[in-house]
Amino acid sequence: MKTATWLALIPGAGQYYNRRFIKGSVMLGLAAAFVITFAQFLNIGYWGLFTLGTLQGTDDSRSLLIQGILSVFLTLTALGFYAASIFDARRDAQKIRDGWKIPPVRKALYDWFDAAFPYLLVTPGLILLIFVVVFPLLFMVLLAFTNYNRYNAPPGNLLDWVGFQNFFEIVNVPIWRETFISVFSWTLTWTFGATTLQIALALLLAVIVNDKRIKFKRLIRTVFILPWAVPGFVTIMIFSALFNDNFGAINRDIIVPLFGSGIPWLTDPFWAKTAIIMIQVWLGFPFVYALFTGVLQSISSEWYEAADVDGGSKFQKFWYITLPHILFATAPLLIMQYSFNFNNFNIIYLFNEGGPAVRGQEAGGTDILISWVYSLTFENSMYSLAAVVSIIMGLMVAIFAFFQFRRSRAFKEEGQI
Repeated sequence: MKTATWLALIPGAGQYYNRRFIKGSVMLGLAAAFVITFAQFLNIGYWGLFTLGTLQGTDDSRSLLIQGILSVFLTLTALGFYAASIFDARRDAQKIRDGWKIPPVRKALYDWFDAAFPYLLVTPGLILLIFVVVFPLLFMVLLAFTNYNRYNAPPGNLLDWVGFQNFFEIVNVPIWRETFISVFSWTLTWTFGATTLQIALALLLAVIVNDKRIKFKRLIRTVFILPWAVPGFVTIMIFSALFNDNFGAINRDIIVPLFGSGIPWLTDPFWAKTAIIMIQVWLGFPFVYALFTGVLQSISSEWYEAADVDGGSKFQKFWYITLPHILFATAPLLIMQYSFNFNNFNIIYLFNEGGPAVRGQEAGGTDILISWVYSLTFENSMYSLAAVVSIIMGLMVAIFAFFQFRRSRAFKEEGQI
């Protein structure tokens, strides 16, 4: 076993020692092909990853950074196959020592395909996940440690590694600190306020409609789900017109006749935030209502009958029977509602493009973190700062979702409940 393991440090040599000549030839060929094909690519990739270029106007730091990330992925993949070949040689040597005989080529291929079949099915999805999710995230994270901004943008200029300087700017530079605190506090208010209200409204309507005394339940349920059927961006654009300060129907036909003057829905930050929360409640409650309705119909009537026998009040039946069943079945999806609204870019941008403007800060009055990132990236070209804010957002959502899912009974295995 030791001899086979040490020889396996040379790709294929351990397999040759175990008299697995075809397998050894394949591994040696793959190793040689990798070195011949990617040696130059990896050389430039790692050089670019560390230096980000040396010739201004010629080297593109963004391309070098991308090539460097790809070089890391290729290296990790090659090391994985290299380690697998060493373990394979050691495992075969141990089996041969215990009396195992090398099978014919056809049976060996069949056994290999049988063992590798699940991995072959998973591999395309894994590769897609790496290049669609992991690669962009890693590129964004690395940008946060560079000086990529509107004053220093490739290919005209070279990027430099600046460490945690961009993170310190969020804390130390007054305008960025005040903007971040303002946007961050509104993001939390928006997330918990709008999501909680839409869940509460959906729960209230679902419980009322589920009452035995209500007739035409199918019609009522269909009406409540209609806002979900209309495309969200269409609804947001319509509400943007309805809330218009000058010609909007809400001011013109409701507010002005009652109070004599209109409300500045689009020009005052407080009223703009109020309008956005109301719109999100309208957009979000149908989905949650549909979830709650399905759960309520699955609760056995015997539970309520037993509560009646024990003298339970309506509130007690709701608190100890209805609510626990609803939360047990829908808790993960409700958590996703909070995560979705935390990054709900559409309503913020389509309603008022994050406005109105606020004096003394680099974001609009209704900008949340995700819309502020959009503004920093596409309107102000502050790419490294936008990457910093994106990292903070990602960490917040990940930590919140992790702890909430871990505490959710619906997330636990049956034996752990």
